[in-house]
Amino acid sequence: MTLGSRIAWDDTVLPFQLDRPDIRGRVARLDGTLDRILAQHAYPRPVEALVAEAALLTALIGQTIKLRWRLSLQIRGDGPVRLIATDYFAPQEAGAPARIRAYAGFDADRLDPDGEPFAQIGQGYLALVIDQGRGMTPYQGITPLSGGSLAGCAETYFAQSEQLPTRFALGYGPAGGRHWRAGGVMLQHMPKAAPHAAGGGSGEGGLLSATDMLDGPAEENWNRVNLLLDTVEKPELTGPDVQATELLVRLFHEEGPRVFDPQPVTFGCTCSAEKVRQSLSIYAAADIAAMTTPEGQVTADCQFCGAHYVFDPATLGFEATKPAPRGEMGGGRRARG
Repeated sequence: MTLGSRIAWDDTVLPFQLDRPDIRGRVARLDGTLDRILAQHAYPRPVEALVAEAALLTALIGQTIKLRWRLSLQIRGDGPVRLIATDYFAPQEAGAPARIRAYAGFDADRLDPDGEPFAQIGQGYLALVIDQGRGMTPYQGITPLSGGSLAGCAETYFAQSEQLPTRFALGYGPAGGRHWRAGGVMLQHMPKAAPHAAGGGSGEGGLLSATDMLDGPAEENWNRVNLLLDTVEKPELTGPDVQATELLVRLFHEEGPRVFDPQPVTFGCTCSAEKVRQSLSIYAAADIAAMTTPEGQVTADCQFCGAHYVFDPATLGFEATKPAPRGEMGGGRRARG
């Protein structure tokens, strides 16, 4: 296999359909995009794993939705890992890449560097927010943390909030040094009718699961395809030696796999000095003074990309006494620990 063919599927999401069981899906591979996300911070290994899993889920889910602007995942808990936040920005034009960003907030003093990553989130919830842009009301769905992984939480979200049987198989981890790769498969059963589950579900805490919404031939098809997906191995998911199309043939060659145009993805952030100014525009001069450093500056850092912004406090807030400089770009970028 040539180098070009090995990396052809890196940082892409490939939509597909299994015609025989009427199941749709996505295959995602993240390489340089995930490296860019993780390089902004010196995360401990359990936090890196959670951010990698969340970014991979975001790539798979974001490409599934007919999105005009942004999809966000937020995972909040009461454990050492307090927050994981991701954004998926839809392509701005045909052929352009989608953009992904992600970061985590955690308490280093409470974190167990050798502990199981998901357990360190504790009790909390996963929220999925779909924002279709200016003039549209964002949609938000929330599900409790359950299922032993972020992928399990996402499966529960789709069962509870969307009534869509959904399955994720994910692989991620270091591929040499601090270089990470991630890859995964997402399956969803095409909706046929309203769900018939009643009186609670069979999942953790009575939550709905995929099997609560299927019966007869549909349930048989779903179970068969999931058994096939159970045979996948981590190197097949993450690549690069197994191409995405080859993976589908290996797993589902008898299910009639049919692929569509792949979607490239890249790291991208939408922060700017102007947006920071807008967020500070609600504050009075006294509040701005409280934010001012001894050096006479107001500073702000983007948690996603590490951009560092420096402002003259006299230009901030609704009581600003000086206009904002034209063409302001902030104070540069830096990696944050």
